[in-house]
Amino acid sequence: MVLYQVSPSAWYVQGLSELGSPANQNFISNAGFVVTPKGVVMIDALGSPALAERLVAEIKKVTPLPITHVLVTHYHADHIYGLQVFKALGAKIVAHRATLIYLNSDTARLRMEASRAQLFPWIDDKTYLVEPDTWLDGDQDLLLGGMLFQARIVGPAHTPEDMAFYLPSEKVLFAGDLVFRSRIPFVGQADSRHWITALDQLLTFDTQVIVPGHGPLSGDARHDMQQTREYLVYLRTAMQRAAEAMEPFDEAYKNTDWSRFENLPLFKVANRMNAYNTYLLLEQEAK
Repeated sequence: MVLYQVSPSAWYVQGLSELGSPANQNFISNAGFVVTPKGVVMIDALGSPALAERLVAEIKKVTPLPITHVLVTHYHADHIYGLQVFKALGAKIVAHRATLIYLNSDTARLRMEASRAQLFPWIDDKTYLVEPDTWLDGDQDLLLGGMLFQARIVGPAHTPEDMAFYLPSEKVLFAGDLVFRSRIPFVGQADSRHWITALDQLLTFDTQVIVPGHGPLSGDARHDMQQTREYLVYLRTAMQRAAEAMEPFDEAYKNTDWSRFENLPLFKVANRMNAYNTYLLLEQEAK
C-alpha cells in the first residue's frame, strides 16, 4: 500500500483495477484522507478491516493526530468494509441518509454473506456493517478540524446515497464512484441519467485534482469527468436505440461498436452487464 500526496493536506491510496479476491484483500477501491490542524478526516474506508488497519499504519507515518471522521461517498462493499476499524478508533462516520436503504436491504445482507465466502479470511464473521453516526439530508458545509469540507448530494446516480466531498482551500474533489479512471465504470443498478446530471454538477467546482473512487489521481479534472460522462452517454444512446426499436438485447449488444472502450481494464467483466442493466432501465423510463 502506497500513499500518494494529493495537495498540502491530502493523501490517497489507489486500489487495484481488479475484482476483489483473497489475493488482493479486496483492495480494489481508493480511499483518501486530509490532515487538518486537529485530526485526520478520512474519505471512505477500503474493502476489508485488514486493509483499513494497513492504512491506519501508513497514516501514522504522516501524522500523530487522531482519525476523527470518516466521510463515506457511498455504501458499496469495497468502500466500507474497513469502517469498523476507524469506528473502533473513535472516528465519527458521516454519510447520506439514503444509506438506510442499503443497510436495511437484502442486498447488503447477501453481499456480506457472499463476501464472507469469497473473500475469506479478510472478510469473515467478525466483519460487520457500520451505521453512520451523522446523517446528511442535503448539501452541507462541514467544518472539521478547522478545515471546510463541502459535502454535496450527487445521488441517486452510481448508488442512491452518492456523495462527493470538495476541499475548497486546496481545490481537491473526492468524487467517489461518480468518476472512474483507467477502467470501465461499474454501472450496476445505477440511475445513469441522474449520474450524468451529477457529473455536470461536479464540473462546476473549481477543481484542480480529483481523487476518483477507482483508478489513478486526476490532474485534469474536467477531462476525466467528461470521460466517465461520455461512456454513460454512449451506453444510454446505444441501448435507447435498441429499446425503442424493440431489438433484443443480445442482438443490440452485438451490433454496438464498443471499440473506443474495449481496451479499458475490466471491460470484459463489466461492460455487458452495464449495457444490459441500462437496457432494462431505459425500458422502465419509457413506460
